[in-house]
Amino acid sequence: MPSQSRILVIDDDDNIRKVLSMNLRQLGYTVDTAANGEEAISKSNSNFYNLAIIDVRLPDIEGTKLLSLLRETTPKMMKIILTGYPVLENTLDAINRGVDGYLTKPVSTEKLLRKVAELLQRQAKEKAFTEDRLKEYVETRFREGRTIRREVTYQAE
Repeated sequence: MPSQSRILVIDDDDNIRKVLSMNLRQLGYTVDTAANGEEAISKSNSNFYNLAIIDVRLPDIEGTKLLSLLRETTPKMMKIILTGYPVLENTLDAINRGVDGYLTKPVSTEKLLRKVAELLQRQAKEKAFTEDRLKEYVETRFREGRTIRREVTYQAE
């Protein structure tokens, strides 16, 4: 699973971007970075990401507002807010905008990597469930179609 997952790290601090990227790549994830919201939106428009790690304070946009914009480009993307400013207002705003995880800086590498793995696993389960439901729907419609054709054939004879 990890080698197939793509992660976008969005933070204006170059050191944080580098450390997070290095740790995630060591686990086999494909990682891109963005220093601001505009770059993050541009990258999410041209690439698919399973997960984004978003700093709450970016130079051009609040991370909580970026959550909504990223939902428009990639609705199923999992999103983690990472903040050094754990203010109740930001937390509530993030929850209302569909955040999947909320961690405060400084965060231990282990805790962050656990949250990433947990969310990617949840995403994989949701995708499998959706695919199973779609398969079940198609199979049911196929069987119903065969039944209807048999009934029409019998009535025509």
